[in-house]
Amino acid sequence: MILFWTSVGLLLYAHAGYWVVLRLLARLRGQRPAAPAGESGELPSVTVIVAAYAEQNVIGERVANLRALEYPQDRVEVIVACDGSPDDTAARARAAGADLVLELAREGKIRTQDAGVARARGEIVAFSDANVSWDPAALNRLVTPFADARVGYVCGDVRLVSDQGTNQEGLYWRYEMALRRLESRVRSVTGGNGAIYATRRDSYLIVDPIMGHDLSFPFNMVKRGLLALYEPEARASEKMVPTIEGEFARKRRMMSHTWPIVFRGGMLSPRGYDPLYALMIFSHRILRYASPFLHVIAFATSIALLGHGWVYMVAVAIQAAVLSGALLEPLLPVRPLMIARYYVLTTVSLVAGLWDWAVRGTAPGWEPAEGAR
Repeated sequence: MILFWTSVGLLLYAHAGYWVVLRLLARLRGQRPAAPAGESGELPSVTVIVAAYAEQNVIGERVANLRALEYPQDRVEVIVACDGSPDDTAARARAAGADLVLELAREGKIRTQDAGVARARGEIVAFSDANVSWDPAALNRLVTPFADARVGYVCGDVRLVSDQGTNQEGLYWRYEMALRRLESRVRSVTGGNGAIYATRRDSYLIVDPIMGHDLSFPFNMVKRGLLALYEPEARASEKMVPTIEGEFARKRRMMSHTWPIVFRGGMLSPRGYDPLYALMIFSHRILRYASPFLHVIAFATSIALLGHGWVYMVAVAIQAAVLSGALLEPLLPVRPLMIARYYVLTTVSLVAGLWDWAVRGTAPGWEPAEGAR
């Protein structure tokens, strides 16, 4: 009985209660003070780095989008770092107007980004994926928080675009952005995204090549006494993987890079965390990644407790309905069943990623997600 209520309580807290806690903390804290204006009032120089592998179909449009930003172009440097691309990515990036195109041996996204930073001239280094589009004012908004010397990392807002398909990632992502906004207001974010983020060049971190920036940068910035913030006005859009199954494969790959950060990258070490940020890491990251195991405990104990009260019968019925809906969705693709299938496969992807890392090992290289270009 204790196991049942503990697992259910932790699941409810991870998926809903944490949002309530953040809302209360944000109300108590009030608005974060506006960043002070820089002494000169001049915008910082920025290098935007796009790591690319086999992106010939989209890289020209990506570079053109960066060239059309409202940010003063004499203060923007665009570097396209090709991670051993087997196609015409490099040539098309040059033709589109990139300032520097690096043709590198394939070592994975992280080492490709490292190479771009090593050649960057900007005070701020910003990063983007090749299949992303930034709003005209996105870079201006992204660098504004750096006027505060305490800020080491800023990520922007990503809108997932999809005209068709079954993927329900957009629903989850809107909730994730709401959490990120609250985390930034309360303390610092616990995770970022690859579509739009930036750091000071002298704050850039060299991490293990299988450990992505999205998760490793924010908490490591906090451990170094810096703020990791979310700027909702720095907007980008990215094409979503069209199917739930495609999203499962994408998340499985992501989790194979996430678990090494959790166990070997310092996330679990309390050194450098204040109590508030430690609570946020536990609530948003550790509990979220532990959710598959909590679900198994909740389901097994609710079955074992049948006959000890109506609540356990209801718990079994709800869990069985979600699993049944996930299995039925391919035959009956209606929205409620799509959401059930998305939730189940997303939860399973956490364990699948752990299996891949622990048993097969995680390679630093990556392939573009099918249907997201």
